[in-house]
Parts: sequence; structure tokens; C-alpha cells
Amino acid sequence: MLLLVAPADAAEVLQVRTSSLLQVGDRNRTYTVQLACVDVTAEAETEAVGWLRQQLPRRRRVNLRPVGSRDGQLLARVTPLGESVDLSAGLVAAGLAGDSCSAGSA
Repeated sequence: MLLLVAPADAAEVLQVRTSSLLQVGDRNRTYTVQLACVDVTAEAETEAVGWLRQQLPRRRRVNLRPVGSRDGQLLARVTPLGESVDLSAGLVAAGLAGDSCSAGSA
């Protein structure tokens, strides 16, 4: 028996709002997701938003790994389908952000 997981169940990126906030949607709702473990300085904000928009064209499907919530928003690790590195780690690797989880906070 062969079982396939349909990528249609993944969330879709609708908008990059800031360097750490994404507007995503699934089949019947939209919501804001805050990237976990990322700390972008004000000086790097514009470049970080540009980097995210390059990685996440509209309707790009992503996997969300929730780690909690902050201020009523989902806090999650976000990985584009087909990629192995989540966006927070990508921002850190690109030198556009610090890893806030290494300091012990999510």
C-alpha cells in the first residue's frame, strides 16, 4: 500500500509583513505567524524583508512547526516545502538576524 501526503495541506504564504511576521493561509482561514528564534535589528529590517520576499513568493507553500504563541500570534519555525532550512536559520545564516533562542528564549 502506498500512502502519499498531499502538499495541499501545507500553509501558503500570502504576504511578508515584516522581517519576522508572515500572513499565511490554509484552506479556510488566514492568520499571522511570527518567526521563532529570530531577532532582526532595525538597521537590517529592510534587507531582511527583501530576503524573505525572495524566499517566499506569494502562494509559496510552507510547513509550520509551532513553538508557542506571543501576543496572540502563532510563533513557529517556518520551512518552505522542499527546503531543509527554516527561515529563521536562513536569516541568521545570511547575517540579517541573531538567534534569539540561543539566549534561551523562543
